[in-house]
Amino acid sequence: MKIFFAVKRRRKLKKIKRRKKLNINYLKYKDVSLSLAKSRLEYWNTFYNFKYNRVVIRNQKTRWGSCSKKGNLNFNYKIALLPPKTADYIIIHELCHIGEFNHSKNFWDLVAKTMPDYKEVRGSLRKKGQIEAKALSGKK
Repeated sequence: MKIFFAVKRRRKLKKIKRRKKLNINYLKYKDVSLSLAKSRLEYWNTFYNFKYNRVVIRNQKTRWGSCSKKGNLNFNYKIALLPPKTADYIIIHELCHIGEFNHSKNFWDLVAKTMPDYKEVRGSLRKKGQIEAKALSGKK
């Protein structure tokens, strides 16, 4: 019984250490990510003229960004670590959700308006983004 609790405690300590590491990265890149997101949103929105509310940087495990019905845009802090074209794709994608709150043909037409090669960038994000996210989180 003692061995079981020792193993369980060791696992818990590893999880806490991993969480602290993620929080350090999050705190380190949060401001950079916020300024990047705001400046790129301002630039890309000159083409769309959508009205959005708040821009928030979060420490999410599985999402690069999200958009609420209220027009709030949320981005993962890791966008600051991505190549500029990939970060722009994420920002454009979420910005277009303000105009079209789904993934219909109209939505993808909005994305293609400013990024015609979005399919290539999206594909590279799925491959490279997963690898980069795992590297940042310390997983193998």
